[in-house]
Order: sequence, then C-alpha cells, then structure tokens
Amino acid sequence: MSALLEADEIDCRYGLLQAVRGVSLRIDKGETVALIGANGAGKTTLLRALAGAHRMHGGRITFDGVDITGLPAHRRVRLGIALVPEGRRLFPGLTVEENLRVAASSRRGRWNVQAVLDVFPLLQPRRRMLAANLSGGEQQAVAIGRALMGNPSLLLLDEVSLGLAPVVVDAVYRSLADVIREGATVLLVEQDLTRALKVAGRVVCMLEGRVVLEGDAASLDRDHVVNAYFGLKRPA
Repeated sequence: MSALLEADEIDCRYGLLQAVRGVSLRIDKGETVALIGANGAGKTTLLRALAGAHRMHGGRITFDGVDITGLPAHRRVRLGIALVPEGRRLFPGLTVEENLRVAASSRRGRWNVQAVLDVFPLLQPRRRMLAANLSGGEQQAVAIGRALMGNPSLLLLDEVSLGLAPVVVDAVYRSLADVIREGATVLLVEQDLTRALKVAGRVVCMLEGRVVLEGDAASLDRDHVVNAYFGLKRPA
C-alpha cells in the first residue's frame, strides 16, 4: 500500500505542557487505524494537529505526497482531510439535512445527502428535524455524515462512542463499518479497546504524549495492549 499520510516527529504543547512528544505515524490508503490511550495521552491533540486545528511546535506532515505542515485547517479540508471532533459541534438551529448540505464541497466522490442517509438509516426519518432535538447517537451520525459530505480521502474520528449508550454505539459502528467497506481511510480515536481492536486493521497506543505500542490488531496480544494503555508495563 502507498502512504496517504505520514507524520514525522510531531510535537504539540499547551503553554508549557507538552501534550504530544515526537510522534511519528503512517496511514496507508484504505487503512483503518485505531489510536488508543487513556485520558490525557495526547490522542485528541494529535488528531487536531493532523487536521490543522492545533498548532504544532515541531515535526512534519505529508499528505498524499504533499507537505501540509504549514497549511491551515481549511486548506487541509480542501485537500481531503475531514475531522469529526469530540462533542460533534453541529449547527443546532439547522436540520439534519441542512447540517449535511452545508458541508458539501466541490470534491468529487460518492457521498451526497442520500448516500449518507442510506448508510445511516436512523437519520432518514429525522432528516427535517433540528440537530438540537436529536439524541446523542443521532448527532454523532450527523457529525460523521457531515464529514463524509466533503468526500474526504482521510476521515479523522475523535471518540465516536463517548457518552453514548452501548446499543447506540453498536448502531453507529455498524454504519461506520459500511463506510470503511466503501474504501474510506480512517484514523479513529477510541477509548473502548474491544471496539478499537475489532474495527481497525492496525492499532497505535499512546501514553503521556508518546507512541508506546503499534501493530496489527489481529496479531497484538490483548494483555500487551492493556499494559501499554495503562502504562503498567512499557513495551521493550
């Protein structure tokens, strides 16, 4: 496979606090990678840095062969990077369909309003409802659908299951599996280890701002992953 995104030695800070320390990451076209780690590990900061939503203090990012290190977020969106942020951040006064249409771009691809509604069937009867009146799971589906409306080459998903009931998470992940089968390239931040290991082909674990474990999901020993996740035993 050819690399879609390559991040090299990424550093990010909040004032004097260094949240991401020398992280390097490669994502191949068509790959699904789960980025896991406990709260405060630096996952969200790294995701936002890749999307151009958080300033980097060191490192380099290449996307589809183009150096995007200095590009602002809106330029990265045009190149094909879409971020679904933690907290969804929908337009509460717009309907489901309006939230989707506002994110449409000139990039060509399969994703339009009907395609999104087809892959997230729970939204079909709610397409004219205001986003403010949706459940958390429905809002998450709209947030993912809104990102897809730009026909991105890379989908960055931050905490898909956060705050949702297990049955709702199941429904969202079923739809996400359909998106992945369509050939999407996905980097998924997830705290639920079981889901992360099921949906991803590869897992990257962060601890205290660093990558401490990386490998194919199918071949990683679960105990090894748990130890890396909680910092109980550093991998050799």
